[in-house]
Amino acid sequence: MIIKTALAAGFAAVALSASGLGATELNIVHGAVGKDQEVLRAALDRYEAETGNTVNIVSMPERTTDQFAQFKLWLSAGSSDIDVYRLDVIWAPQLADHFIDLTDATADIIDQFVPAAVASQTVDGKLVALPMFLGAPALYYRADLLETYGKAVPTTWTEMTETARQIMDAEREAGNSDMWGYVFQGAAYEGLTCNAMEWIASNGGGHVVEPDGAISVMNDKAVEALELAASWPGTISPPGVLNYAEEDARGVFQSGNAVFMRNWNYAYALVTGDDSPIKDVVDVTTLPAGDSGDGASILGGSHLGVAKYSKHQDEAIELVRFLNNEESQRARAIQSSRPPTLKALYEDPEIAETQPFIPLWKPVIDNAIVRPAAPTKTDYNEVSSEVWTAAHDVMAGQMDAQSAIGRLNAKLSRLKGSNW
Repeated sequence: MIIKTALAAGFAAVALSASGLGATELNIVHGAVGKDQEVLRAALDRYEAETGNTVNIVSMPERTTDQFAQFKLWLSAGSSDIDVYRLDVIWAPQLADHFIDLTDATADIIDQFVPAAVASQTVDGKLVALPMFLGAPALYYRADLLETYGKAVPTTWTEMTETARQIMDAEREAGNSDMWGYVFQGAAYEGLTCNAMEWIASNGGGHVVEPDGAISVMNDKAVEALELAASWPGTISPPGVLNYAEEDARGVFQSGNAVFMRNWNYAYALVTGDDSPIKDVVDVTTLPAGDSGDGASILGGSHLGVAKYSKHQDEAIELVRFLNNEESQRARAIQSSRPPTLKALYEDPEIAETQPFIPLWKPVIDNAIVRPAAPTKTDYNEVSSEVWTAAHDVMAGQMDAQSAIGRLNAKLSRLKGSNW
């Protein structure tokens, strides 16, 4: 579906645009989670007022796995239909050849961006995409329920499991038969890879594939992490969690029917919004640690790249710069809880007042763990598929954790061969 929005693009063509001549039409492909497209449209309205160009928003499915498949089709075909792509943080190493190098075009502003974000989008010295927003998941919880039942905010997954079970049982005994203890992203897609890597890393089990390319998943800590997660569906989590993506989990939590939820930053603006029934009783904390490790959050985020097949590269570059300028990032942070990529905005008083968790989340983002997209390069998509398949099979009761980890290790070893 293409949503056509009167919008601007191309500072180089401002003079011509002002006279109604030389206007350019661009297409941007953009995910649709939470308030993302609503906030994007507002930014595009501002951009239109400055340039007079037109941009069409091409909507995409919620799940990044589905988005990646479609992107590869367009890019492999050398399609000029899409000028600007909103890319997941992990895609730069896999798609770098299809995008122009933004190094020179952003040389005057790049030092203003969070270094880790820039590094994540730099492949062999090429800036594939300009960082748009960052993310690190949080543990959302019902502060009122923890207070009612005298429970502390859990700091380990074991504590979370037990607290979720106790409050869920008590609420059901009190008549709330729809209450669950914990909701998360359990469907077989990239979201489950993120969850599984957090469980494993937080239990001291490593990062599945380490930054140097070494496969590290074959260990008892990884097995223990999956065993604990496998105990959730049908007990503290709905059986249907095995099909949940981000919005499915948020829907249950925001309706008041879950004690805890793992989700990204975008959900904060929604669960605390004016129309949320739990807006005054929800809080967030860092994700729990395992019994043998420290808490771990996957680095997330989206970034904007210009396709090398675009017929309007100069205008597309200016659009990317506009959507990542201070005004656009401030609005995005305030309206959709998206942590900015501009360093200065973490000290912005307006953001701190309206989204107080964002400045507090900066240390979490700075220390977030990364998925092994860089070391596995073009094999990452298959690596991730094997990770989420292993986790899903264990949670669905189709395989025990020890066997699943062994199979995962063998498949990753075959994928790697002598080298990634």
